[in-house]
Amino acid sequence: MASPVAWDRVSTVLLDMDGTLLDLAFDNYFWRELIPSEFARRHAMAPTEAQAHVFALYQGRAGTLDWYCLDHWQQALGLDIVALKREHLGGVRLLPGVPAFLEALAASGLRRVIATNAHGTTLALKLEQTGLDRLVDEVHSSHDYGSAKEEQEFWRAFQSKLGFEPADTLLIDDNLAVLDAADEFGIGHRLAISQPDSTRAPHAHSHQRHPVVPGVASLTAALVGEGERPASASEREKSEPD
Repeated sequence: MASPVAWDRVSTVLLDMDGTLLDLAFDNYFWRELIPSEFARRHAMAPTEAQAHVFALYQGRAGTLDWYCLDHWQQALGLDIVALKREHLGGVRLLPGVPAFLEALAASGLRRVIATNAHGTTLALKLEQTGLDRLVDEVHSSHDYGSAKEEQEFWRAFQSKLGFEPADTLLIDDNLAVLDAADEFGIGHRLAISQPDSTRAPHAHSHQRHPVVPGVASLTAALVGEGERPASASEREKSEPD
């Protein structure tokens, strides 16, 4: 099967964290089951009523930095979100095949950068649990840039700081709104993850905007290949005479 990525045209790989490298099963359980249950208990509400109320609050902040902000949700819900995260941290785990994929990227000379919307506290907890930061070159949270990845302001500030060439960059993410924003900014290569949660069936993406793979593990064989990877766009540029 042909690779959905023209690896010889890529020099930087931007990697989402939750749903791309980490199993989204934890976050789905935490935000869709545990938090509504804790909210119902704290406010003496019926479970269905509490769930409807919490989900409406979520929807109201979708696509913004608040959606991903623990400080916002602690205040809005009146719950100690950080303590609950710590208590259930054992559920955070890598998706299958992630270490081998990241090693293959490194062996191919590609820059590996995590670009996540996760709040700094969440990010620190998950890195502590998984050691994921030791498997990549850089880790960045959109909270440090003041805008979510769904917003053009993020991409302008992020590219300015990291200095990558958008046309030679690949973004892998399970969030279609983020992939659309990256496309608008000019990120040359994009992949959508169709199975971010290992406990659920893959999404049936009907769009044609971005190539789709079930997970990053499906990309490793093409990266390893036979022999050396062809020079990337940036490598070819460096090797050409001035």
